Amino acid sequence: MHSYFQQLAAAVCAPATGADRVTLYFSAEASDFIRFNHAQVRQATHVEQRYGTVSVVSGQKRASSSISLGGDLAADTTALLAERAALLQQLPLVPDDAYLLLPDAVVNTERSATGSLPTPQQLIKAVAKHATGSDLVGFYAGGSVVRAFADSRGQRNWHSVESFHFDWCLYRERDQAVKSSYAGTAWNEADFAQRVAQGRSRLALLALPAKTLAPGAYRVYFSPVAVAELLGTLSWGGFGLRDLHTGTSTLQLAHKGQAWLSPQLTLTEATADGIAPRFQADGFTKPDAVELVRAGQVGALLTSPRSAKEYGQTTNGSGDGESPESLAMAPGHLPEAEVLQALGTGVYISNLHYLNYSDRQACRMTGMTRFACFWVENGQIVAPIPVMRFDDSLLRMFGTGLVALTDHAELVPADGTYGARQLQSLTAPGAIVDGFALTL
Repeated sequence: MHSYFQQLAAAVCAPATGADRVTLYFSAEASDFIRFNHAQVRQATHVEQRYGTVSVVSGQKRASSSISLGGDLAADTTALLAERAALLQQLPLVPDDAYLLLPDAVVNTERSATGSLPTPQQLIKAVAKHATGSDLVGFYAGGSVVRAFADSRGQRNWHSVESFHFDWCLYRERDQAVKSSYAGTAWNEADFAQRVAQGRSRLALLALPAKTLAPGAYRVYFSPVAVAELLGTLSWGGFGLRDLHTGTSTLQLAHKGQAWLSPQLTLTEATADGIAPRFQADGFTKPDAVELVRAGQVGALLTSPRSAKEYGQTTNGSGDGESPESLAMAPGHLPEAEVLQALGTGVYISNLHYLNYSDRQACRMTGMTRFACFWVENGQIVAPIPVMRFDDSLLRMFGTGLVALTDHAELVPADGTYGARQLQSLTAPGAIVDGFALTL
């Protein structure tokens, strides 16, 4: 694949009359997708796809076009050159883009991360072996994903990773289920078996008589997955330069010094540790890390090239949405084995869903608890709780409300596959929070 891209780039990104610069952005994947029901295969497919986006630039004018590629080098080269020729004809008719900004320096990068993934046969056998007797409903996606960039100045950026993500639920009855996941670059059947066994033990707890909670403020423990759900919502407008300048940033109160996050909280766009590429579609490369919050103090902002041009700042290679792609919350000091004891009496929240902002200006979020959530008394799980809605400010939850963070952070990759597998990820520890507002 690497050689195929290099040859495409050499042909398409050759200097062209009428253009100051020609660029090629390439994306591809070769993925296995397997759905399970009753721990048996419901659907199994393999997808291979490739796309190329060619752009031509003259001054402040840019024209772009994306096409699907078939993997035949000669045919794909011909198709992309035809697109380039058409764009060159259209370019004089394109209006100037006042905020177009392209990199001056040529920065080449290359990352090829080979994983150890299960074959479909190995995965199916593992599910049949370890989930026999359970109603496992799940979805597996795994394989190689490629992103690459080239331009007529000679810049070349390559990113290829092999990873997998397996989400499943062990279903009991009615709306009762335990959700689990296993993701990474190296499959280990023993690790998978352990997660299934943990899910079975939680499933048995759902058989206990349920406890109905009155609306109110509770001490809660958020699992790393639940914390990642909150961080995912915070990523919608919490870290971008444009959001801050337009008054829509959900962390603007912190930037104005009108709200304070806990000194325990550090958030980083940790590109070097994630699985997303270190470059974006315009050819700007990203630093290894951008400290967004350090010990409770808001710091740097994600700045796209367009925002950098508009507001007279320096870009740090963020995409146009200025949302993190490898957001990581630093762990704390609470051993995971001591979570229930530290929680004492309160609510154990495994998962959240349907999250959104109820008040963006106050960074106030609403959503629902989901799957296996429990009432805990004196450090012991005593009852499952029904689904409840919450409405609370993240600035309060991870400000004065933050009690402790666990000493281990879990990688939670994006599970989106609409159109293509995604490379974003969140890394988060578990968190104990006081005064969490359950509303109904």
